[in-house]
Amino acid sequence: MKLLTPLIALLMLAGAAQAQTYTVMCAKVSCGRLLVNETATRLETDHSYRNNGRGPDQKEVVEFAPDGAWLSYRTEGVSTYGARIDESFTLKDGRAAWRSPVDQGERPGAGRDLVYLPVQSTPAWAGRLARTLLQRPGHRAAALPVGQISIERVQTLKPAGASFEVGLYAIQGFDLDPSYLWLREDNQALFAKVDPGWGGTLLQGFEAELDRLADAQKAAQIARLQKLATELPKPLPGLTVIENVRWFDSQAAVLRGPSDVYLFEGRIAAIAKPGALTSAAPEQRISGKGRTLLPGFIDMHSHLDASALLLNLASGVTAVRDVGNSNADLAELRGRIERGEVLGPRIAANGFIEGKSPFSSQADFVPDNLPDALAAIDWYAARGYRQLKLYNSIRPEWVKPMVAHARSLGLRTGGHVPAFMTARQAVEAGYDELHHINQVTLNFLVGKGDDTRTLLRFNLVGDKAADLKLNDRRTQDFIALLKKKGTVVDATMTAFEATYTQRQGQPSPSYVMVAANLPAVVQRGYLSAEVDLDEAKAKRWGASWKVMMDLLRRMHAAGIPLVAGTDATPGFAFQRELELYVQAGIPAAQALKIATWNGAKYSDRLGEIGSIERGKRADLVLVDGDPVADIRAIRRIALVIKGEQALSPSALYQTMGILPFVPSAEVVK
Repeated sequence: MKLLTPLIALLMLAGAAQAQTYTVMCAKVSCGRLLVNETATRLETDHSYRNNGRGPDQKEVVEFAPDGAWLSYRTEGVSTYGARIDESFTLKDGRAAWRSPVDQGERPGAGRDLVYLPVQSTPAWAGRLARTLLQRPGHRAAALPVGQISIERVQTLKPAGASFEVGLYAIQGFDLDPSYLWLREDNQALFAKVDPGWGGTLLQGFEAELDRLADAQKAAQIARLQKLATELPKPLPGLTVIENVRWFDSQAAVLRGPSDVYLFEGRIAAIAKPGALTSAAPEQRISGKGRTLLPGFIDMHSHLDASALLLNLASGVTAVRDVGNSNADLAELRGRIERGEVLGPRIAANGFIEGKSPFSSQADFVPDNLPDALAAIDWYAARGYRQLKLYNSIRPEWVKPMVAHARSLGLRTGGHVPAFMTARQAVEAGYDELHHINQVTLNFLVGKGDDTRTLLRFNLVGDKAADLKLNDRRTQDFIALLKKKGTVVDATMTAFEATYTQRQGQPSPSYVMVAANLPAVVQRGYLSAEVDLDEAKAKRWGASWKVMMDLLRRMHAAGIPLVAGTDATPGFAFQRELELYVQAGIPAAQALKIATWNGAKYSDRLGEIGSIERGKRADLVLVDGDPVADIRAIRRIALVIKGEQALSPSALYQTMGILPFVPSAEVVK
């Protein structure tokens, strides 16, 4: 079907406003709505949803000239974590001006072909942007404050019961990967914006189409990744040697070598003194001089989707533990990676179970009674899962019988601390692992009636953790309990660093060190803080952050097993996680052990990955410099090896519009 001409599209919107209601779906459950009133010259939106006890409330008004020029944009509201939304843009007499919580500026002599990119917008805004791009020459436009945006149609389909077709469109320039949305083909109005695995926003009456749209969108993403999987890797057939390289012994947490490390058929075959194996005759040689060889990193707190695959690999993350996802989607993605159809890290999965409540995070299993919760454990056990993740709305009285049932089937249990329960009580009930530094810190702060299914689980820590005295008897007893039980802690420090320390408009402390290499639009996004911190609150919450960092240090010093997880931007967040461990006082060698050996051990993969040993998989990271002396060297990745393939980080980054950090190591035949 041909695209509508700009004139026809405008005529169809002219006259009375078209009012549309969209349903926000969290997984497959309605969790909010988007109200839209639209004419050719005006767009009004009202967007609100709640998932996992949080969500935005946002209203927008956008005005356009009859020729389609963007004249003004105004939005107000509250973001997912409570930050103020207050942003505006105007174009008048050739002068563009904008103001947001993160920046402000103006551009004299601005053309009428510019579009405006807000810090936070609604799906309806994205739909109108798409229509604008389709009406522009080449289907592209320059954006303010920064960026170049383009669009292309991927495919069309006809929704069940509809008299019209819808098209899947890919917009380039928002992020590191294409952004997708669905438009009606008869009038170019928004039909749906889908986030596979999470849910989406769909025109009311077509909620049943969510899975079909998600499948088509995933197919488009996979097709792109399949093409890259044929172009990017360098095969390592036969024997490969990494010559004269220092290598990290992750079990002992020390550097060894220099050595020659031999790889054969995707596994580590031998480690020898340089030049000792004179008759080895390798097919490929890689120079290790001035470099350090590490086991591939293992991100122990991932929520993986197709958009995260290449960014993980480029950053040296060759394996992940997924702790909450659509079970079917994750199994499909894992199968594609294992069959070599797409590039991605090795995946282990936790079985996610949430309790039913008004604050539930929607998932495959959201039981409202204990028998159903135990049945969910049976489902996971039958499919080979090794650990469960319990979530906020699990009832406290369920925890002990759930843990006992899981343990009888050979499964460990961890996750969030359920509301109206302390971390100590969860550990005493049998938790094998605690997730998130805020959940651990809440142990000392929650009162009997505090409902941590809400934003209170973040705000209470920011407001009160600064007053904690970590050398008191209560803290010592709790850490002793963790030690006695062997409880693992997955602190995900990077997921909270900006929450407690970033002011609006300041660079994110978690990504400032890589921001200059990222696309300009992404850089601007990292200026947006999740929480509004005035001077007094910033001082208070910053002090609370220091307490959390000190608690991390104390747990490590006491021998509490730590694993490195992110729950944030793939790859870059992992690198920052290790830097934060060192900032907290953990030696760099120990941070590297946490990132490799511990990750493999506590995801039941130590027999295959996690260390540089004969017989293990050749999942390796070659970095320029010495990360034991300076942990920041883990950002200077020269080569990633996963099995029988070598991957250039520079080439991987370039597919996402990211400037390389160091030249890639050469594989010489």
